[in-house]
Amino acid sequence: MRHPVRENAESLRQITRRSLILGGTQAAVIGVLALRMRFMQVDQADQFRLLADENRINFQLIPPTRGRIFDRNGEIIAENVPSYRITMVREQAGDVDAVLARLAQLIDLNPDELERARRELRELRGDTPVTLADRVSWSTLSRVAVNSPALPGVLPEVGLSRRYPARGDFAHVIGYVGPVSDRDLENTDAPEQLLRQPRFQIGKIGLEAQRETLLRGNAGSRQVEVNAAGRIMRELDRQEGVPGADLQITLDHNLQAFCHARMAGESAAAVVLDTDNGDILACASSPTYDPNLFVRGISSADYKVLLDNPFRPLPNKAVQGIYPPGSTFKMVTALAALEDGKVSLNETVYCPGHMTVSGRRFHCWKRGGHGNVDLHRSLRESCDVYYYELALRTGIEKISAMAERLGLGVQFDLPMSSVAKGLAPTKEWKQVNRSQPWVVGDSVNSAIGQGFVLASPLQLAVMTARLATSRSVTPRLIRSIDGIEQPTGQGDDLGLNENMLREIRKAMFAVSNSDRGTAYRARIVADAFRMAGKTGTSQVRNISTSERADGVISNKNLPRTQRDHALFVSFAPYDAPRLAVAVVVEHGGGGSTVAAPIARDITLQALFNGDPPLDAYPAAERPAIKIQQEQLRRARPQADAEAKDRA
Repeated sequence: MRHPVRENAESLRQITRRSLILGGTQAAVIGVLALRMRFMQVDQADQFRLLADENRINFQLIPPTRGRIFDRNGEIIAENVPSYRITMVREQAGDVDAVLARLAQLIDLNPDELERARRELRELRGDTPVTLADRVSWSTLSRVAVNSPALPGVLPEVGLSRRYPARGDFAHVIGYVGPVSDRDLENTDAPEQLLRQPRFQIGKIGLEAQRETLLRGNAGSRQVEVNAAGRIMRELDRQEGVPGADLQITLDHNLQAFCHARMAGESAAAVVLDTDNGDILACASSPTYDPNLFVRGISSADYKVLLDNPFRPLPNKAVQGIYPPGSTFKMVTALAALEDGKVSLNETVYCPGHMTVSGRRFHCWKRGGHGNVDLHRSLRESCDVYYYELALRTGIEKISAMAERLGLGVQFDLPMSSVAKGLAPTKEWKQVNRSQPWVVGDSVNSAIGQGFVLASPLQLAVMTARLATSRSVTPRLIRSIDGIEQPTGQGDDLGLNENMLREIRKAMFAVSNSDRGTAYRARIVADAFRMAGKTGTSQVRNISTSERADGVISNKNLPRTQRDHALFVSFAPYDAPRLAVAVVVEHGGGGSTVAAPIARDITLQALFNGDPPLDAYPAAERPAIKIQQEQLRRARPQADAEAKDRA
């Protein structure tokens, strides 16, 4: 059947419209493609020609400049210095063995370093620079640069390396950096490519490690054109990285150096706190070591010397070392008993030289006893029996609670390695950790800072600062970041009875200034700087009944490792406290004879910001102190000269 003419015409018009739409769409697509081809072939011709011509465009990371570290006076104690090295990029080198052979004819290559480099060239990505020689001279670097056309893939580089100009003075606090190890990469979640750069340095311990991200900064990048031999022809693009932050810490180099010099020859630690804001003015662990040895990897021989030293130079005894605090803990026991109403200020306890508890005899350090003693005398002369009695009345739970209130058994949030928590034991602690019930003898031992009680020198300094100020002073190490002041550790009121604290302070003053005080021989005689303190001697061995009957062997007649630890804590000036000091001498013997004189000298050095006048010391000691000051000045010439410049 034939269709009408009108229907045929309408069908033809529809086909024509569809053809026009389809043709227009095709034309538009072809036009866009033509424009894109013109853009790529004309406008971007140079860039694509470079990309197509033997892949001559390289993308390189730009390591950020590590942040510097300064002491409280602005003296630099961790800096970056130029370091020359020779590197190789495998994918640019071609025949690696042939290039290395030519390079070996120009410079001396360490066989061990060369073997390590060959391994890294095999294992790492082809575009990763591998260090062939580090810390080379300028002449060696120049020789390689001149011969670079014959050494494809070999790059002479000028980088930065960490240096610690103060050497061992801040080693335990600042720590050190070192090359990134496989272990570092394993311990890092999704390590960035920067860390995979050979010989890139990161913080290993101390502040360098604890504030690694802050000090490291962020890497930049650049796009360079290289020729067939791998030589950089021009830089096409650069994105600058972000340098690491500069840190200023609270420590004073002059005081830190003095602490090390004063404790030389001892295995000891000293901490000095500013009682107003908690700033750590000194944090010294003796003996120390040179952190520069670790920056590029310490030798086995040097590391063995440090490990074999019986005085243990590697750990930071000031914050990692935990010791029985001995009689320096007696203020804690006294305050716990006073607050609980278990003893009054004037109440006396009779000391015959011992106390029998549950069939066991606990001795006082004074064999014949002290007779009737009150709180003041018990601290002044360090009577043990008085505190045995307080422990029986008060109980370990309240003693431990007071200890934590004063900063013992507390892990302070400081950017140093392995800051110890110490131990203020409780009944529950012993049951959980020793699977044994608490017995009354444990409380008696704890009352005089023995038994399970453990504290670090840092914690003892915090305790002393809190006793001196009635505030929860908290230690601070970082003073500012890129010039921005950080929160202080001034702390709030402890909520303790001020009358009780005042009596504790008076007794501590008598320890150092009464002729019957245990630290009288280590006193300060300058009226404006008199200190209050407390001696401590903690046993590290058991004394048998037969030895007590025959007479306790003196420390000087014992092997070093069996001698008592010597401790002393103090604050000064007494009327307006500015400093809190704690000193621990491992196996030093008596706190009054060994630790107290060290703490006294450090206190005066800090108060006078340099060597104090001789009239600050007792007259009988001045000739010996004059000789000591001359010896210590020779031991710390750098820090002493810097202190004079500041003055």
